[in-house]
Amino acid sequence: MSVRRLAAEQPESFDITPELEAIAQKLIAKYPEGRQASAVVPLLWETQKAAGGWLPEPAIRAVAERLGMANIRVLEIATFYTMFNLEPVGKYFVQLCGTTPCMLRGAEAIKHVCEKKIGHERHVSADGTFSWLEVECLGACTNAPMVQINDDYYEDLTPENFEKLLDDLAAGRPVKVGPQNSRRGSEPEGGARVLSDPALYAHAVAPEAPAAPAAEAPTSGAFAPTSGE
Repeated sequence: MSVRRLAAEQPESFDITPELEAIAQKLIAKYPEGRQASAVVPLLWETQKAAGGWLPEPAIRAVAERLGMANIRVLEIATFYTMFNLEPVGKYFVQLCGTTPCMLRGAEAIKHVCEKKIGHERHVSADGTFSWLEVECLGACTNAPMVQINDDYYEDLTPENFEKLLDDLAAGRPVKVGPQNSRRGSEPEGGARVLSDPALYAHAVAPEAPAAPAAEAPTSGAFAPTSGE
């Protein structure tokens, strides 16, 4: 695992806003009294969003103070999990999957687009719109190559449709989340290609059972008491 360090340039302070405090209270309330430290990961996540997509050092200290934890304990967590960004990111943070399935399906060409449109890895574009980072598997191997931008996946990428995607995001135009071709989810493009012959299922359905014969009506007097009863 690579060493993760705090950014060299840091803001002087970070204040927990009333909105973030309300979130903190809801998170802490999920745990028993005295166990507020259990909320550290979700609270760091919410703090990262409130801080513009990354965790400055003063924000880490603010979370530690709010949860009654030592600063070093929260710093250990923030530097361990790669979901926490320790340096500024762009408004649209592109995480490019470079693991084997994506690499075999053209991730290198997508990487070249990132370098062309945004700049070198970890660089934030001059207008603050984009930054990018190559990451390990994001779990969408069937739809490789793919990227995650903020909270959304964009899959089945080509250099052409990825460039258009970045241009549309920069211009504020609506974009399609998920596969960038005609595929739906991880289904085969164009629909199912195997097990589509109806004859394969001809014997899979049990034949309808014959109807049971109707019960015969009792004969007259069958249940009449015998004499003497």
